[in-house]
Order: sequence, then structure tokens, then C-alpha cells
Amino acid sequence: MMAGRLARTSKPVSYNPLVSASVLDCELSDMAREARRALKAGADRIHVDVMDGHFVPNISFGPRVIKSLRRVGKQPFDAHLMISEPGRYLNEFIDAGCDTISIHVEIEEPIEPTLLAIRKAGRLAGLAIKPATPLSALEPYRELIDLVMVMTVEPGFGGQKFMKEAASKILPAHKVFRDRSPDRVPGQVHVDGGVNRSSAELCGIMAADVLVVGSALWKKGRDVAREIRLIKALTVEGYWNGAGKGKDAIPHHEWTSFAVLPRVIGKGLVAEMEASGIPTIQIRAVRPDDWVGPRPYELFIPGGFQDVARERFGEALQRAEVAAAEARRETAATASAGE
Repeated sequence: MMAGRLARTSKPVSYNPLVSASVLDCELSDMAREARRALKAGADRIHVDVMDGHFVPNISFGPRVIKSLRRVGKQPFDAHLMISEPGRYLNEFIDAGCDTISIHVEIEEPIEPTLLAIRKAGRLAGLAIKPATPLSALEPYRELIDLVMVMTVEPGFGGQKFMKEAASKILPAHKVFRDRSPDRVPGQVHVDGGVNRSSAELCGIMAADVLVVGSALWKKGRDVAREIRLIKALTVEGYWNGAGKGKDAIPHHEWTSFAVLPRVIGKGLVAEMEASGIPTIQIRAVRPDDWVGPRPYELFIPGGFQDVARERFGEALQRAEVAAAEARRETAATASAGE
């Protein structure tokens, strides 16, 4: 009953997906104007794909183009380096003004030095992962990255069809950032490749933070502002109400019970969960007639976070429950001694 009331009265969990406009397929003869148009239309970032003709079978922009393009606005610029030797050219991309720089986990040169150099320069470091590459490839670098870019097409060309099977990695990619220090920049999961009004809902189901949108924005006669609004709306719709993998997703705004603990004992658990990005609230629980000890409070979390909360905080919950049982025993023993 309480969970049902809570679902109707509690403030929903915030979800604000961002759009990073990829200029790969825009009108290249006037790229600056196109980038300004996208930002004015509501794009939150600009995404620039850099290709070397070796790591991927295509050649695109270099740091000089990015440096010139960077003047169009103050919004973040995301550089996606689809090149074999990012370390060799890194300083040029840093000098070009890129706010985030993502390299591929599949490259053959050492990855750690490049990630460290990006962070030392005060930029956000990311790792991109091809559709066939498992998320486990990111594990050695989880402490060094600020974003994961899940590729939902094979890198190298714009306008490709969205790969649903690759999109299934978006939600578990968030686990890369679990147990991070609270003072770290919150990790983001970007999805890149074939994102449009047809695939946006699935991106929302998978809780993507940033959607890289390219060819869908640049079709002749298309209203860019309307397209961005539509893609964002469909992404949010997917997050809240969508159905994925053949079954209904759990609506994230329906809160469910996670634990019943005294408020003081539950406070620490709440702080840990909030720091990890899981919204929590505590409200007074009904106290049974035979209850002894501190008043119980019920801890609620959004239903969509149940699995990850059990995985991350199952042991912490067990410790809290042991502490609560001990507090009840002490209260009972004190009451008996007083009699």
C-alpha cells in the first residue's frame, strides 16, 4: 500500500538526456554555420568524428578543423578519435579546445598513457567500444575514464543502421562507474551510431546519458530544432515507460521498498546510495505492536534501480540489518533490566 501511495506522490527521478550533434554528415562547405544552427536548435554539445583511414576505412577532420570550429559556441566539444595512434596527436587535439576526448579501446598502442594525458590536461577522457567488443575490455581503465561511448554502428561512416544488439551494452556500461569517489566527475554513457527518432526510445530504456545524433539532423528540409526535441522526448518516454527485450521495462518513477531500518542506521546506507546516483527516500514505517528498539523507517528507491542496488549494496544492507537487530536486542535487554 505504501509503495503505491509513494508512486503517486513522490517526485520522479530526474532524467535529462543530452544531444551531441555530430557534424560528420552536415553541409561540410559551411560547417561552422551548421554547428551554430544545431546549437541554436537545442543541441547540448558538438560531436566531431576524427578518422585516419587506417583504424577505420575513412578520412575526416583533423585538429585544425576542430580548432576553427570551436569558435562557434561555448557548449562542450566531444572529439571521437577513430585513429590508430591517438597518443601521437593528442596534444594537437587538446590545443584545439576539445572538452572530451574519446579513444578506442581496440587500438594497439598503450591506452593508459593517453587517458592520463587527457585528464592531466583538464579534459574528460573517454573510451569508445565497437559493437563486437565486450564491456569487460574497459575494466582495466575504469578508474581513468569519465565516459564510455557505446558504438551502435561499425565506426567509420555516418548514416548506418542502428544495431539493437549493440545497444544492449548501454545500461550495463553504467556499472563501469560504480564505487567511484564522490568527488569524481559523474561518469557518462554516450551512444553513437544510428540514433534517430526510431532508436531514441531504446536509448532511453537503456538510460543513455548523451545521444550522438548525426545524419538524422541534416536531412534536406528537416527542422533541426523539432528533430532534437522529438528525439529527446522519445528518449525520455523510453526511460519512463518503454518496453525492451520483449517485456515491459520497470517504470523508474514507481518507487519500491528496499529496506526497513532505524533511521540512524539507514542514514549511512542512504548516503552511499545517493552518492552512487541512486535516489532514495526514508519515511516512517508502521511499527508492529511487539516492536522494540528505534522506530523503523522504510527506505524506498525507484523500481528500475532494484537490481543494481542489490548488486552494489547487498553487503552493506546486510551489515545494516545486523546492526539494527543488535540495536533491538540492546533495547530489549535494557527494558528487561529496568523491570
